[in-house]
Amino acid sequence: MRLPITAVLTFLLAAGPAAPAELTVERLFDAPDLQGPTLRQARFSPDGRLLSFLRARHDDPTVFDLWAFDLTTGGQRRLIDASALLPQDEELSAEEEARRERQRTAALRGIVEYQWAPDSRGLLFPLGGDLYHYELAQPPARALRRLTATAAGETDARYSPRGRFVSFVREQDLYLVELATGSERRLTTGGGGPISHGVAEFIAQEEMSRDTGYWWSPDERQIAWTRVDETRVAELERFEVHADGIRVHRQRYPAAGAANASVRLAIQTLVDGAVAWAELGTQDYYLARVHWFPEGGHLLVQRQSRDQQRLDLIDLPAGGGAGRVLLTETSASWIDLHDDLHFVPERQEFLWASGRSGHNHLYRYDYDGRLLGAVTAGDWDVAGDAQQAAVRGIDPRGRRVYFMATLGSPLERHLYVADLAAGSMAAPRALTTQAGWHSVTMSPDGRHFLFQYSSPAQPPQFSLHDASGRRLAWLSENRVDDGHPLAPYREHWVEPEFGTLPAADGTPLYWQLHRPAGFDPNRRYPAILLVYGGPTMQFVQRRWNERRSLIAQLLAQRGYVVFQLDNRGSSGRGLAFASALHHALGTVEVEDQLAGVAWLAGQPWIDPARIGVHGWSYGGYMTLLLLAHAPGTFAAGAAGAPVTDWSLYDTHYTERYLGLPQTEAAAYQRASVLSHAGAIRDRLLIMHGMADDNVLFTHTTRLLPLLVAAGRPFEVLPYPGSRHAALTFRDTGIHGWNTILDFFDRHLRGSHSTAMAAPAGAQRQPQD
Repeated sequence: MRLPITAVLTFLLAAGPAAPAELTVERLFDAPDLQGPTLRQARFSPDGRLLSFLRARHDDPTVFDLWAFDLTTGGQRRLIDASALLPQDEELSAEEEARRERQRTAALRGIVEYQWAPDSRGLLFPLGGDLYHYELAQPPARALRRLTATAAGETDARYSPRGRFVSFVREQDLYLVELATGSERRLTTGGGGPISHGVAEFIAQEEMSRDTGYWWSPDERQIAWTRVDETRVAELERFEVHADGIRVHRQRYPAAGAANASVRLAIQTLVDGAVAWAELGTQDYYLARVHWFPEGGHLLVQRQSRDQQRLDLIDLPAGGGAGRVLLTETSASWIDLHDDLHFVPERQEFLWASGRSGHNHLYRYDYDGRLLGAVTAGDWDVAGDAQQAAVRGIDPRGRRVYFMATLGSPLERHLYVADLAAGSMAAPRALTTQAGWHSVTMSPDGRHFLFQYSSPAQPPQFSLHDASGRRLAWLSENRVDDGHPLAPYREHWVEPEFGTLPAADGTPLYWQLHRPAGFDPNRRYPAILLVYGGPTMQFVQRRWNERRSLIAQLLAQRGYVVFQLDNRGSSGRGLAFASALHHALGTVEVEDQLAGVAWLAGQPWIDPARIGVHGWSYGGYMTLLLLAHAPGTFAAGAAGAPVTDWSLYDTHYTERYLGLPQTEAAAYQRASVLSHAGAIRDRLLIMHGMADDNVLFTHTTRLLPLLVAAGRPFEVLPYPGSRHAALTFRDTGIHGWNTILDFFDRHLRGSHSTAMAAPAGAQRQPQD
């Protein structure tokens, strides 16, 4: 469940001459972006000469243009002005809207994805439902070439490995365009309704981090693609209530215990169109990943069992048929999917990440699946940033591997390098040392890195480094000076505190806390617990966390203590810590969060009668359970898009942690909010997008009658037409966060903040 969540963003800034201003919700969504220049999807060109990235516009931080940095000259230039190319807001197809929702880019506009041509001479990007090819060698007036101009939209476009073709999906079938001639060819037919070709099914996109359904062979003679048949998947009616009417969408949604889509893998030869089918077995399985061996002729396919306790890596011949299992991972709890399989063709080996030791580490295998040895080991994890592989690169000779890890602290990420020599497992060497959070992109030739660094005291910085870690140039120093967007607010900025407290079994749990601006230890303050609590997520981090995290700062400046805690089940702490939630959702994480609140309530500067809780998605689920399991502990709770009944949520996520509802009925009942709804007594606000296709609005409508029957007071805020990430959009974001602030002001401070924002320079004081 890769979900939008409320995290903490904090920052201590040096005093300056700018007049103090009060942070408001409106300012969080206004331009320029408070965190400074925002760069996304930074990539080196294949020849290593240019570094491209998407950069948000100064006048609208949701619109992105395509830029490039020249490593030779140090100059930057904008390649594509998205607004000039498409001045009006683009109309997206239903397929593209769903794809962006899965990728968590639904609130972004302009250029949101792109690719380099293999020869580094061009770039490919979608815009306004069509595809464009940009040729760097051409003068600006002739550099842009439109590849498609159709009423139907194209998705998942990419260059073929040698750059002769551009492939894409249109109306559930796979196509390609020959760049030299512009001629278009349809590779598959029959797509439509429950059948699609080359498209990642809903479960793959939402839960498995696989957003494609086709893969080119390295010699571009063949292309492997999926045939997805959703005939057996239950079809639900989803009502999108808009101001101008009601739109009924029929959505195939595989709920826990029900049938998944049937997924088959085909390998098609381009010269004659011949199709061969892979034989992956008749049992219920997930097609997790597909890779081609660098030499071609074979594929390496990851097949995961329905219970997610077994993962096979299968060597599959390109001619189809059955393959041979190279290695198998098993677990008594579950196996997390990842993207850390990396070929080392110079050594006829591949690197594979596994948690078999209790922590995630790297292992060397030859092409026959024989284990050659461990590359890393210890009580720490090889772990990257969200949706980023931990391994950032392998040097061209296959001698060293560069990777991110928690070796210093689970609250930070650093870059390390380790030797791949046979029989060697020396301690990894750190290439980053500055406390905070690092994210790294490596050039194909291994000579350069792009470092992204942030901390609670520094918004994201982007810099170019050599292979030793030495900084060569800034792409965005983003220094917070008097001209920075944050300058007017720095006087009241609060730096977070970090610490640990023990769980019931003695396990240390990390917490993060903001004291109110102008904190007085002799006063008693209201407090708000910001919670997520779900598996694989980590809230407590020494990093800058973009706009969502500014909410914590906003609350602190309004006089609230803001508290967050990573319970057992969160990421970065090893298998035993994560698997505490196995068949136990709604228990351990609730206990840990309540332990954190008990610690918080015991502080002399906290008023225990004025503690609130807020979370979204799994955090909304946790908000409801905390209110139900500990009535009277919280004065109020605001739950956003909450899961209320796990039997309504999707197969891959739910069954990973709870098993099948047919065999684990007691675990499902125990984990359901509906089983405990009558115990909720404290003030409650529920918010939910009525068009949510992830956590269906049904979750909320199932809960409301139970609250009514129990006579419980509550407030409901439905957002017509909004999906799961409702509060990431400007209008619903401003309205939603102001509603949450008003709700807490009424129930934790006894005030009604209908005006929401005070005049600039005014300072709200907490009540005694």
